[in-house]
Amino acid sequence: MTSSRKRRRTPKSDWQLPLLTDMGLRPEQQRLLVVIGSVLGVLVLAVGLVALVGSMGTGYLPDRAATAAAGGPGAARPSSFHGWSSPKLFEPIGERAKDAKPLTEKELFAGKTLTGEKKLTLKLVGQELGADCAAVLWGPALLEKVADSECTQAARALYTSSDGRYVAQYTLLNLRDATAANELVTELKSGYRGGWTHALQSEKASFPPGGHTEGGAYALGHYLGLVWIGRADGAEPTPKDDFVSATLTLRGAEKAVYRRVVAITGQPS
Repeated sequence: MTSSRKRRRTPKSDWQLPLLTDMGLRPEQQRLLVVIGSVLGVLVLAVGLVALVGSMGTGYLPDRAATAAAGGPGAARPSSFHGWSSPKLFEPIGERAKDAKPLTEKELFAGKTLTGEKKLTLKLVGQELGADCAAVLWGPALLEKVADSECTQAARALYTSSDGRYVAQYTLLNLRDATAANELVTELKSGYRGGWTHALQSEKASFPPGGHTEGGAYALGHYLGLVWIGRADGAEPTPKDDFVSATLTLRGAEKAVYRRVVAITGQPS
């Protein structure tokens, strides 16, 4: 008597993956491939963690470098800004080649006071004239633009009003030509918050950290004047404050530039 026996099928291996089976790989080959893939995945994850920990250990150098380039923590800048291109009056000194004599401390700082309307008087409490323009400015875009402008001199004068209400600074840059000065005005109109002049240090006056200040840039032929004014107590201006008159008074520091025009044209401004 013969009996028909059904053949037992070999249980399907846990390592038989349809895609790999279709590729003709045996169960033991599939197992080996999965193990190798798992090991490689762990190695990639480990390398990523090491890189992350390493970057944390540097103290976020890119952020620190960006802060330093922007003038460092607490770099002071105006709360508002206005700028003006060079007027026709200064065409005789539109190029430094026509006004080659360097500025001197005597012509810039001979006057110890600046007098304006409404009995406003600004007293000179600090002064500086040097050849390193980059040392008196901060902000990567501004520094690059000033370097392109071939700045050779930077002067800063710090004033305080006779009543102690205001602190003001005038910065004058000696540039290549009026085109360079006008381009810097344009740069500052959109970028003054990312680059400005450093405050001149003095024991007699200073801009309060975080206080409200107003700034302006004036192209004067191949020179650029930067005006910076604020209340000495850092408070917001009130109806009693007249920053317009204060600005006009501070611009009395530009007399040296006007004299340069007269020296070339022979005519009073």
